[in-house]
Formats: sequence, structure tokens, C-alpha cells
Amino acid sequence: MSKKTSYLLGILLTIILGMILYYFFCCSVCCGKETCKQKETENEVIVEPEIKEATRNAFMISDANGDFKIKMNDNFNFKKSSFSILNPISQNVTNGVLKLKDYLLVNPLKTIGITGLFKSDEVNNSAYPNLGLARANAVKNYLVSQGVSSRQIDTHGKLNDDINLDDTNTLFGPLTFGILTIDASDTSVMNALKTACDSVRANPLVLHFKTGQAAINLTTEQRQKIADISHCVDRLGVKVQVVGHTDNTGDANINIGLGQKRADFAKGYFVKNGILETNIVTSSKGQAEPIADNETDEGRAENRRTVVTIN
Repeated sequence: MSKKTSYLLGILLTIILGMILYYFFCCSVCCGKETCKQKETENEVIVEPEIKEATRNAFMISDANGDFKIKMNDNFNFKKSSFSILNPISQNVTNGVLKLKDYLLVNPLKTIGITGLFKSDEVNNSAYPNLGLARANAVKNYLVSQGVSSRQIDTHGKLNDDINLDDTNTLFGPLTFGILTIDASDTSVMNALKTACDSVRANPLVLHFKTGQAAINLTTEQRQKIADISHCVDRLGVKVQVVGHTDNTGDANINIGLGQKRADFAKGYFVKNGILETNIVTSSKGQAEPIADNETDEGRAENRRTVVTIN
């Protein structure tokens, strides 16, 4: 091989080696973020997240068997996973509630049904079986504060994943309303309510505590019982009776105070969940009424309890 040929071959190899080194060291590192990877992503399909428009339900109540009808864009609003009404409440909504109050006063056989809506991805931190019922109960309390009789209000909860939050996690009007006319001769609804209330009296809600502790963790059955208690209070005008009990650990007089603290804690929890404070009576039995053997850990655990019933 001639010197000229070797020289040309060396130049060619140098060019090829330079291109290889350029690709690995420049294209892969220096310009990889903008140039090389651009080719890799040219054929990629970019999927933008779906943006759903926030649902804004109108505050609308009408009576199919009467001449009452209101409709406005304002409503009761809630944050995600919350059952507390957001303030301020629109003056338009307040005016509509006052009109409803006047209508129900002259129509004692009519009731307003409130159905609170909730989404499946919300966390239920209320005492009720679902967040929708808790929201309906919050609105019920507002209606009562404006003069509507609780005996003319019925509350429900319903799952609805079609309602959408806005970008601040606010739900606008997750509620529906309806007016029903009661047939005076039909006692089935009231009889069913009385049956539920009698069941609470026969089998009260029992909450258990550890020594010196006042925490409430509810089962599904207990949540339903609280919903039944709330309905009994609203529709029948009964009072909630909350009695605190302890085991025999410590001084008997101190245990009276501990039982009272447990009862008061439960009362505060119920008030937070929409049962009016004036409808709750608390007391303490301390260690005086054990239901199990205080000589065992299991028995003492049974005796540390708060019993909730209605009169």
C-alpha cells in the first residue's frame, strides 16, 4: 500500500472515529435534551390530562303539587371531603330559604327533602354513613336556624361521580331538593321512623374508650345508628341521652369526672356532626354500673364506654 493511500485511509478513519465520538459525547450528553431526543419523541403521542368543567348546580326547589318554585345560580358549597358549608352563604340563598320557611308554615303537610351528593373518591370524616347525608344534615341545620321546622325536613345522601370540583377543590351545590306532600292517612313513613327510634332505645349506641382516652372510631353499623338518632331527634322532637361509664381503675369520684368528660366529648362530636347542642343531655355513672368483670382486662375494656340513646 502506497503512502498516499495510507494517508487517505487514515484521514477517512479519523473522520469516521470523529463522527462516532461526536454522537456519543455530544449528541448523547450535550445536546441530548433538545436535539437527539427530539427524534425519539417525534412519533410519541402526547396525552393531555382531561380537564373537566366544574359542576355548578342551581339552588332549585319546586312543589309539583303547589305553586312554590325558586331557582337561582347560587347554592350551598362544600370543599372536597368536607361537610361544613362554605361561608359566606349567598343572600339570594338566604332569601330563598326564608320564602321556603313561609311556604312550609302555611302548609304543615308538606316536607322539604334534601339529598346531599358525594363522590366516591372523597373521604368521609363525618359520623354518618356517607358524606352526602352529612352535607344534607348541615343544610338542614341552616334551614332550622332560619326558622324552618326540623319536623318538615327529611335528609338523604346519594353517590354521584358526575359532579366535578373546580381547581380549588370546591363543589358548587352538591345537593338536590324536593317538596313532598304528606298523605295524612298514610302513616307508614312515621311508623317506620318510630320503629327505628324504638330500636335505638332497645339497643343503644355504645362507644368504647381506653383508660384516660376519649376517641371515637365508628363502625358502619354505628354510623347508621347515629343517622337514625338524628332523624328521631329531628322528626319526633326527642332528646339524645349520653351517659359516660368507666371501669373501677382509680378513685370513684375521679371516675365520675372521667365519665362526664367522655360524655361531653361524645356530645361535642355529635354537635360537630349536626345534632343541635340543645337536643343533647350528658351525664356520668362513673364506675357504678359495670356490665362486665372489672377483674379482667377484657371486662374493664367493656366497662369503659359511653352509651348513647334517646328518651
